[in-house]
Amino acid sequence: MSLRTEHRYMKWTGTTILAVAGLLAPVPGWAQYPGQVAKNSKESPELRSVAVLEWTGEAGKPKTCRIVPVAVLDEGRLQDGGIYKSRPEPLALAGEVEYELEQDGKPVGLFDIENSGREQGSWVGYGTWKAMPAEKPKPTPAQLAAQMRNDDDAQSDEPVLHRKHHADDPPAAGSASSGTASSAPAADSDPDRPKLHKKDTSSSDTASSQPAAGDDPDRPKLHKKDDSGTPDSGSASSSASADLDRPVLKQSKKKPAEDIGRVDSVATQTDPDRPLLKRGKANGNNLGVVPSLMGLPPDMQQAVAVSDAKSHPAHPWDFSWANPEDEAKMRSSLEDMARDALGLKAPPPPPAPAPKPGARRKVKPAPEPPPPAPLLDEQFRVFELAYGSGATMVLTAHTEGSGAQQKFVTLVAQPDLYGNVQVLLKNVTDAAHLDEAPRMRLVDAVDAMADNRGELLFELRGETQRQFALYRVLRGRAEQLFVSGGGEFGVASTN
Repeated sequence: MSLRTEHRYMKWTGTTILAVAGLLAPVPGWAQYPGQVAKNSKESPELRSVAVLEWTGEAGKPKTCRIVPVAVLDEGRLQDGGIYKSRPEPLALAGEVEYELEQDGKPVGLFDIENSGREQGSWVGYGTWKAMPAEKPKPTPAQLAAQMRNDDDAQSDEPVLHRKHHADDPPAAGSASSGTASSAPAADSDPDRPKLHKKDTSSSDTASSQPAAGDDPDRPKLHKKDDSGTPDSGSASSSASADLDRPVLKQSKKKPAEDIGRVDSVATQTDPDRPLLKRGKANGNNLGVVPSLMGLPPDMQQAVAVSDAKSHPAHPWDFSWANPEDEAKMRSSLEDMARDALGLKAPPPPPAPAPKPGARRKVKPAPEPPPPAPLLDEQFRVFELAYGSGATMVLTAHTEGSGAQQKFVTLVAQPDLYGNVQVLLKNVTDAAHLDEAPRMRLVDAVDAMADNRGELLFELRGETQRQFALYRVLRGRAEQLFVSGGGEFGVASTN
């Protein structure tokens, strides 16, 4: 091998070694980086319960009402709210849990649970519907300007030590000339400025042990330990009844009523599962709110209820059309699709008879089409399920009749790129097969996953049973995210 050839060989070999070493260098980095960054536990969502409030009468002042748990979000997973952490009532219906009622994502009231019970094998809660607390009025520009001037004129908060004033000291400039007036301390302009007080030794020992009349009442004091052995009633009762491992939803600020009929046989009771004896005359089940809404009355109304340990800003779900004519066009198209699915579209008119040979042809005006068949209990709603997303339309209706003649339809659709209606989900059933294919009744949109994206909450109502289902609309599809009751007793058809 010549020197030139050997030089080229060494040069090529060295380049190859450097290239291979460069490829192998990131391998330890790949092994250390798993490809997924763990989320901060503080940012992970806390418990979030979704329920449905049902009532009859006026909103805010119902005649009868109850709340039905649907789902509980725990560590990013949806659990059945009707059975989640039941002891014996589920966590979603625990006493003093407070729900925020929403309509199109806007808060419309609060509901405090006072007691719960079972109806037709399912847990429901009873309580009080309260109005939303009034917001504090915002300061006017004049009040803001005055507050800024006061802040600028305020003195510094740094503590200042004052020299003791003696009787033989000359009076300060601007003070009174008399001795009595000069010895009196000037009024302190800052009441929050700390002061140092000299201990008063002129009084006797008995008098010095008593607190002086001019002592600061807000000054912290040390108390001697009580060795009497009597435990604090508040701490003992809370430790006896509280379960540290049980998660907590949003609690209402209402103070619970005192149970005067409870008798503890052991003062130092620490077992939370120990049965308690009650005395006095029986009054039903000692329920704060007597169950009043039973069954499914025809005038029953529904609203979404959310209980969360965190406070989230309101997220309205209603969609605003840029052109009002687009809404009318989309609704008319969906109504035609609903009539077609229900078999209500009128057949086309018969063709006109052919004219006879040699006969003069008479032009007859085209007959007017018959009016469209009515859709009973039609409900058309449009949602914006995420910030900046398009319109998601939901239409529900049914026909007249009974049994197999009465049909129900539910359509979920979105506009496509060409302005036409694209159906994402279609459910058609009749009154004779509700337990096989339940009727889908829209409740509202709700952020069940606490990710600022709305899901559609439907009631799957059969003839003898019902469930609730959450549907997520994403990428041109409507997929079922969750269904309560352990499984779906009817499968909704999709298009």
